[in-house]
Amino acid sequence: MLKKIDTLVFDIQDAGVRFYTYTTTMAFCMEEAAKRGISVFVLDRPNPIGGEIVEGPMLDGDKTSFVGYFPLPTRYGLTIGELAQLFNAENHIGCDLHVITMRNWHRNFFYENTGVRWVPPSPNLRTLKGAVLYPGLEILQNAGVSVGRGTQTPFEEFGAPWMDGETVATELNARDLPGLHFAATQFIPATGLYKALRCSGVAVRVTDRRVVRSMRMGLEVAAILRKLYPNQFDPAKLLSLVGNAETLQKLSAGVPPEAIVQGWSADLETFDKLRRQYFLYDAPKTAAHRAPKRRHRR
Repeated sequence: MLKKIDTLVFDIQDAGVRFYTYTTTMAFCMEEAAKRGISVFVLDRPNPIGGEIVEGPMLDGDKTSFVGYFPLPTRYGLTIGELAQLFNAENHIGCDLHVITMRNWHRNFFYENTGVRWVPPSPNLRTLKGAVLYPGLEILQNAGVSVGRGTQTPFEEFGAPWMDGETVATELNARDLPGLHFAATQFIPATGLYKALRCSGVAVRVTDRRVVRSMRMGLEVAAILRKLYPNQFDPAKLLSLVGNAETLQKLSAGVPPEAIVQGWSADLETFDKLRRQYFLYDAPKTAAHRAPKRRHRR
């Protein structure tokens, strides 16, 4: 496919999440271009969920795949151009890479702060809210949980025919997760998992997206489903997208999600230092991976 090509231009909107496969496609293009001496131009685009926050476990080195090209945390806080630089150097691709930077983008921007109309990067990422929740909800689907595909609000709700949404929502609200509120709902997917079946589930409301930690939310959901529905929900099936065996071993052993998240800190500190070497835009002043303080009820 690359015969008679002098320059390859990559201009695709990413989601800012490790298992969103456009970044792997970009890396494969870079690898093939390097073999053939073809220059690659990446036209940079905003990370829709911002360039400050990093969260989630690091991908195990032996679990690279099309949904995990390189050991990154789930949410890596880089633009696609910055990520291309990191891949090129850290994975020793060595292509002739040129990143065309954006004007007036800042790391604390969510997509709507750009003033550019939201265009879904794929059919089910229809809203910025869905993009913010995507890292934590998408990991659940392989374990038999509908994440709203085939409804009008994908990645803003989850459920299954075997689930009691009222019970799960109550459990989640008791966790007091920053920036989130949960309510019972019902939906019938028109396509995908549980097509035409009524699902009892949970609608997720984002009250402050800047403090939302979607992967923490995803682990809390998984822990609750493991406790309430051990015959229907198997955490081991999350491995391909979570990408970290230790995280799932702890989850299966009943370690609280808050403690699991704290266990990611050292790796995220190391990654935060690495990613800053490839910043093309202003850097955050504080450690990006630190979770917001727990709210206390009065």
